[in-house]
Amino acid sequence: MRKLFVAAMMIALMMPCVLTASAADVEDGFTSLFNGNDLSGWVKRGGSAEYEVEDGSIVGKCIPNTPGNTFLCSEKEFGNFVLKLQYKFIEDGNSGVQFRSAARPEGDGERVYGYQYEMRPGGNATGRIYDEGRRGHKFGIVWLDAYTPQDRLDAAQASCKKGEWNDVEIQCVGPSIKTWLNGKLVVDMFDSFTMKGFIGLQIHSGKSGSVAWKNIRVKDLGESKWESFFVKGDDGNYQLADAKFVLPEEWSFTEEGVLHGVHPKSQRKDGLVISNKNYDNFIARVTYRMHGGNSALYFRAEETSAPWVLRGFQNEIANNGKDSALWHTAGIVDGKTIPGRGWVVKNEELVEKVRNKDDQWNTTCTAAYGDRLVQTLNGFCTSDIVDEACEKTGKLGLQMHGGTDCEMFFKDFEVMPITEDMMKLIERN
Repeated sequence: MRKLFVAAMMIALMMPCVLTASAADVEDGFTSLFNGNDLSGWVKRGGSAEYEVEDGSIVGKCIPNTPGNTFLCSEKEFGNFVLKLQYKFIEDGNSGVQFRSAARPEGDGERVYGYQYEMRPGGNATGRIYDEGRRGHKFGIVWLDAYTPQDRLDAAQASCKKGEWNDVEIQCVGPSIKTWLNGKLVVDMFDSFTMKGFIGLQIHSGKSGSVAWKNIRVKDLGESKWESFFVKGDDGNYQLADAKFVLPEEWSFTEEGVLHGVHPKSQRKDGLVISNKNYDNFIARVTYRMHGGNSALYFRAEETSAPWVLRGFQNEIANNGKDSALWHTAGIVDGKTIPGRGWVVKNEELVEKVRNKDDQWNTTCTAAYGDRLVQTLNGFCTSDIVDEACEKTGKLGLQMHGGTDCEMFFKDFEVMPITEDMMKLIERN
């Protein structure tokens, strides 16, 4: 009996150690998305692939020659987060990890769309960002991270262990999206198409493919919100928030909240909307439609005594190949002209592909982060540069150019500041 009692005590003493070791598998601040036993908290969408739990892992298996990609999706949605997991290919195929994703009805089922961390058996392109069911392959553009340096891609690919477990990390903080493969930074991009959605494990349709995932855990960092310059007042009419008009007689809001501006050629001054505050690190966007003339989304600009008022960067709106190009304009301070730098960057060939013509709406976007300036048009990155000579702060604005007949329609003029807390995460390598 004494031997049995001692043995029982030893087992009892060992049990807390086992539990503690298991809990230590999830780092501080992270929550496990997979309990290791079943698929609770997940839902399958899309095609015919099968998912099951094997040896503490989620295993997805392609059903050969059946249509549609298949996704095992988290029931919970995430905005800002750090996601970590491990994967390995059991059978060669194509796969990925969805994030900030959603689903729409398609036929008798659902079509998943959104950001995807690409996964391939040999590492080629693993960690790059594809836009599943949305922008992927549109205009012949495959990857959203078009400006990722090749040496960084090569280093990540070289770290991939075929047929073994590999470490994935995805971080989304406001407009910043970063990915790692086995601790190697792959993608560092700014994009704002969607800011929240579910996480999904993909099995691509085809002839074969089987993938295992384990240790799936996430640190939920909340959600970043857009701040609109166009708001509905207590009287039900739209008005500016935290901004002012220059030549207010040229501007008016429609009942739907669209800002309409009409500027005659005889008026030499610019018609403007100017933010009350300065913004240093941020992402800003506006959707526009135009009838003639010239316009811009100003950023990091200062007010001067020039007829055009603002001196600084313009994200160009011209209704041609110069849309989304960067122009740096001059100003007049204390009676002296402070020259601008003119065109800083253009990408006319790409812009002509992605811009909507014939009086359709376009959405232009600027991300400014330190010396890094990123422009997108209709969701496609047209430039991503480091400009050490750039202003570090200034006003946001919308322009109707002086001395030309111009009619503009603006909607969804919004900004998302990048705070110091967000910057600490974005700076991680």
